[in-house]
Amino acid sequence: MIAIVFILVMGAVVGLASLFGPASGAAAASAASVPWWALAAVLVAFVGFFAGGIYVGAALAMLSLLAGFGLSDRPFWNFIGEMIWGPSTNFVLVSVPLFLLMGEIMLRAGLSERLYRALNVWMGRLPGGLLHTNIMACGVFSAVAGSSVATAATMGSVALPYFEKSHYPPRLVLGSLAAGGALGNLIPPGITFIIYGLITETSVGALYLAAVGPSVLVVLLFTLTILFYSYRLKLHGDAGGASVGWAQRLASLSDLVPTALLIGLVLGTIYAGWATPTESAALGVAGAIVLSLVDRKLSWKMMSESMRSTARTTSMIALILFGAYFLNYILSSLGIPQMLAKFLTSLPLPGWAIMLVIIGFYLALGTFMEGMSMVITTIPLLFPVVKALGYDPIWFGVVITMLVEIAMISPPDGTVLYVLQGMRRQPGPITDVFSGVMPFMFVYMLAIIVLMLFPAIALWLPAALM
Repeated sequence: MIAIVFILVMGAVVGLASLFGPASGAAAASAASVPWWALAAVLVAFVGFFAGGIYVGAALAMLSLLAGFGLSDRPFWNFIGEMIWGPSTNFVLVSVPLFLLMGEIMLRAGLSERLYRALNVWMGRLPGGLLHTNIMACGVFSAVAGSSVATAATMGSVALPYFEKSHYPPRLVLGSLAAGGALGNLIPPGITFIIYGLITETSVGALYLAAVGPSVLVVLLFTLTILFYSYRLKLHGDAGGASVGWAQRLASLSDLVPTALLIGLVLGTIYAGWATPTESAALGVAGAIVLSLVDRKLSWKMMSESMRSTARTTSMIALILFGAYFLNYILSSLGIPQMLAKFLTSLPLPGWAIMLVIIGFYLALGTFMEGMSMVITTIPLLFPVVKALGYDPIWFGVVITMLVEIAMISPPDGTVLYVLQGMRRQPGPITDVFSGVMPFMFVYMLAIIVLMLFPAIALWLPAALM
């Protein structure tokens, strides 16, 4: 959807640029090798695959084969093995199954449920209390998981049973969980920050500090959105939350201790420089095992189920990642990302307008490219332009991460949306997830606009502490 809108807008911009600026010649020369009708055909095929219910990884691979055989004259089939081997041996990606395993252990040991229950004690009296708990629980868990998919999967499995017999609309429930899951990569430790820091030689520690302000901003905007819909739909506070006294609230804080210890173990070792993110993920798994042992929940059956579930989720992510890398290779060999990037930087527009175009460019790419592939492909081309426009590299890293998160909750192919749909106990169409997440997705976009107007939201903390 975003890609279609963006292509239409870019078509209008191309027409205006051809009349008022010299950029049209360069853009036309770049586009000559790949005609726009061919790109439109690829986009139509992409939409058709997903409309037909084909799995994401298979759809990406099939689209890559069609684009490769139809538009490229290179023997790309000779490099498919290398394309898959590259991401599968990336040391940074080892943290993904480790963080997933930590989340599975926390879930089966009852630690995630304790976190959710404790936060619900404090949020229950608010209008739409359980919806606020979704956002806050996902936000806290994100500081441990470092992954949007892991956050959405873990907290979704904990939260969805609470809503089975409640008065909350399913769309709003699923939308709040998807929005909360989107925080998984923005709140440190996020993998996108690590990739961006490696490519641009930017301090990962500074990026983590810069993410604090925008994370708080997004959580506040999500909270206001829930309050708006709660008053509009007359979703009052939970009956149990009104009768909870201060003694019970203070006692519930003990349920937050295990999660707080894991946050300190994962983030503390990173900030102190004692461990890399992958090593801290391994420490987090060890910490989750120790905590489950202390709670007498550790067993061979629990560990077996945790590892089996982690293997299934990791396999799903890996298939999507491999398909995305395959598609990314084909598109890069055709020069499509480079063509779009060069065109954007040559438009006769002011810096803020070019930045808006770049943001729209990433929103469009995010609908058909895996986030890490999108960052790896385009950052080397756009980063010098962003610096030339006067934007801070740390600020831009936060914006890129937020755009990746928006892509993960953007219909029709956001990964988080399909994860939540697959976890529903009560049957329902996936359009419930799509319509439920739309208000939160637009609020997330609003947060990026606010960050453009007030960049100090991201930059004040790194400037103060580094």
